[in-house]
Amino acid sequence: MKSIKVHGLTIAVLSIFLLLISSKTFSQSQVKYSVKDNLSLVVDGTAPGHNWSMQSTVGNCDAIFVLDNKTGHISGISSLSFITPSKGLKSKHGSMMDNKAYSALKADKNANISFILSSATITTSDGINYNIKCAGKLTIAGVTKETEITATGKLNADKSISVIGSKKISMKDYGVEAPTFFMVISTGNDVTLTFQLTLKIVH
Repeated sequence: MKSIKVHGLTIAVLSIFLLLISSKTFSQSQVKYSVKDNLSLVVDGTAPGHNWSMQSTVGNCDAIFVLDNKTGHISGISSLSFITPSKGLKSKHGSMMDNKAYSALKADKNANISFILSSATITTSDGINYNIKCAGKLTIAGVTKETEITATGKLNADKSISVIGSKKISMKDYGVEAPTFFMVISTGNDVTLTFQLTLKIVH
């Protein structure tokens, strides 16, 4: 009789556990989002008396957002990858400056700049505007570093998600030698990456 009682208790505990898991599973959905070649990545740097900037609109971002089925709010990000070709970056100063930058980025051997998500936390007060904090692996010039990136997100009426953020980095951390433009202008070591994109549901 004792063994029967223990067995029954075990079944009851397992049933409750499975019910909780099932309830949580059905209360949330993992939704695939993506964007390709419809984004903005800007690299801003400094030089004595002359700041410089390069911009790209090419690349792709794939993500899986966790949505609350009851409220429709974003509750998390389970995966995200962002990849953009180094040579997609263009300046307003012509090919000489661009080629110097590509050389510094070792673009011939390392074609892409990428970020792969490890974890993320999302907070919101209204279910529309979100603060996003991501940890992941940022790869530049073939060197990968663990880094944190913060951004703001907005859940639009059509369920697309607009994201804006920035990250200041040291080029030395990625083995990038600060380029010299026009033979005389030495650039600073720190640059700021600013990104803006709108992810749409993959049907």
